[in-house]
Amino acid sequence: MRRRIRSAALPLHLHSLPQLAVDGVLVAIAYYLAFQLRFDKGPSGFYSLLRERTIWWVLAGSLPVLVFSRVYQRRWRYSGQRDYEAVMRAIVAIVLFTVVAVVVLRPVQHRTNHGTSTIGLPNGVIVLFFLLCLLFLLGVRMFARTVYERRPLAAFRGGRKGDRSVLIVGAGDGGRLVLREIARNRELGLTPVGFLDDDTGKHGLRIDGVRVRGNTEDDLPRILEASEPDEVIIAIPSAPGSTRARVVRECRKRGIPVRTLPTVFELLQDHGTIARQVREVRVEDVLGREAVHMELDRVGAYLAGETVLITGAGGSIGSELSRQIARVEPRRIILLDHAEDNLFTIQRELEDERHVPPAVLSAVLADCKEEERMREVFAEHRPTVVFHAAAYKHVGLMEANPVEAVRNNAIATRVVAHVAGQQSVKHFVLVSTDKAVAPATVMGASKALAEFALEAATARFSGTRYAAVRFGNVLGSSGSVVPIFRRQIERGGPITVTDERMTRYFMTIPEAVQLIIRSGSLAGGSTPPPAVPGEQAPGEQAPGEQAPGEAAPGEAATGEAATGEAATGELVEGHVAQRAGAQVFVLDMGEPVRIVELARAMIELSGLDPERDIDIEIVGRRAGEKIHEELFNSYERPRPTSAEKILLAERPPLAAEAVESMFAEIGLLVLEGDAAGLAAKVSELSAARLEYQPNGAARKADRREGPRAAPAPLIHSRGS
Repeated sequence: MRRRIRSAALPLHLHSLPQLAVDGVLVAIAYYLAFQLRFDKGPSGFYSLLRERTIWWVLAGSLPVLVFSRVYQRRWRYSGQRDYEAVMRAIVAIVLFTVVAVVVLRPVQHRTNHGTSTIGLPNGVIVLFFLLCLLFLLGVRMFARTVYERRPLAAFRGGRKGDRSVLIVGAGDGGRLVLREIARNRELGLTPVGFLDDDTGKHGLRIDGVRVRGNTEDDLPRILEASEPDEVIIAIPSAPGSTRARVVRECRKRGIPVRTLPTVFELLQDHGTIARQVREVRVEDVLGREAVHMELDRVGAYLAGETVLITGAGGSIGSELSRQIARVEPRRIILLDHAEDNLFTIQRELEDERHVPPAVLSAVLADCKEEERMREVFAEHRPTVVFHAAAYKHVGLMEANPVEAVRNNAIATRVVAHVAGQQSVKHFVLVSTDKAVAPATVMGASKALAEFALEAATARFSGTRYAAVRFGNVLGSSGSVVPIFRRQIERGGPITVTDERMTRYFMTIPEAVQLIIRSGSLAGGSTPPPAVPGEQAPGEQAPGEQAPGEAAPGEAATGEAATGEAATGELVEGHVAQRAGAQVFVLDMGEPVRIVELARAMIELSGLDPERDIDIEIVGRRAGEKIHEELFNSYERPRPTSAEKILLAERPPLAAEAVESMFAEIGLLVLEGDAAGLAAKVSELSAARLEYQPNGAARKADRREGPRAAPAPLIHSRGS
């Protein structure tokens, strides 16, 4: 970064000349009064002569000192802490120069019997001169700022006619910034009526003349009824979603609009005053879940100097990945997508708005399903890290087009993972979904198969660290329900919800991308902690069960496939050596959100009444749609990692041969275009994975619990 060079020009502007003249006069008055106050009846004799001769020195000498102390960088009404510090330094310099000048130049002397004596400044005059200068020069700035902000009569004047009363939530730095901006810009037409803050130590205090009236929990309804504000501003950029939701809920009951202060990132992105940037509350502000924030420079440091390939770079997740990865300064970023418009858009954004040098970017138009094309891309660009975000997301469309769903989500992942392994890529991160857990739709099953493909690649290519990142619904993505609800509200409704009991996990796109990037650094380097006492550790023998390698009576040994399936590991000294599979990372997403409540919140945030203006219509569940999504399969156990709120789904690995057999069958059905057969086969393979446990443990459990019901086939469109 280029170092900024301070201008050598005179630090004085035309608008500063009147200020300079006033300061000079105030310094001279302070000097005059210092003598007057030092002596009861005023100075006389030599001291009166000393004041008359040196006051012009003080006036003339103070002006250049004030100028070069840079106290005129801004107008008085905008004075702040740094300006006051600069004025104090200038006053100290003026007093010192005055004392030195009197000692050196000796303006007043008198003859005595012992020779000539110099009249110096009395100590009392020096101290009073300093204090009076401090009082006058700082006081005039504070007075100018006070007059500009029009606060002297604020307590008596009230608001101007037509002003809107506003209640500010948050009496910290953000609230003070909002209050200050409201006071400075009267054209905003806002009058503050009080603060709300959960810090009990601030209750009853006045901040810049405005009282802190209570908290956002017990006092909020009472204060809203008493003050009847026209508007409420949430001035806590880091406020948790639960607080925002509580404020919005109480305000909407009374028809009071709510706005919120933008985050620091939004302030840096945009321009203008704080008050003008206060925005409407968004749905992600009131989900009631703490947002996950990571230090990208730290967690993404492993990408610095690497060549990063992002598939699906034009999509909602892929484009945000591109933006955030560009901040950690990789050696090169390869943007790959088969949609021309999306690829062009993200390339231009990175170059024009994010100022990424064109030499660092490569936009590649290609389809991940074409293996030869992928080999060409990898051979040409030699990526060292791959983020595979290319996927189809819309559940309904994938149900109607199961062949393309499996081809794009599963087979393409297998192709890219194999090519990455053959090219010795360091990290390969798959963007997965919670719908891959116990999948009930073609889309979910196709993503589950994509996770299986990483297991086979992990066994085959030991030099590449494979990981999948699993999370719930992403607000604002192309597959999210939020844009659908927003369009329905714009059309006047109704909002269609399939089942009023339905819940989903939600997160924002930046959160999801931070998780993806962080998981790439954890892949291959995160070992699960020891098992909790009383809990069976992975691969540990349960009480009363056979030890690994021993066959139960009438059952084949666990080192062989009991039904002709491929072995799950290699036999080493009579025991099965388990291979570590691809790691699956999951975000601790808190509590799921009811879709009906989300719909109501979006209607209220639009300033409408859910019961009167926009109807919510329950249309019934679609085929394969779950009431509640899960984050972990029954054969997986969540384990903490070194990263906060990121869990590892610990699970037994699949044999590479079993995965290859799966994809051979699926590939044949895809080539034949057999949609019905493909849906049935995918359902069968997903159920087989649920039944699979290492060392035959799952089969033992099945015998103890009785016969397992046959899995229901995935539903697909009749016209497929």
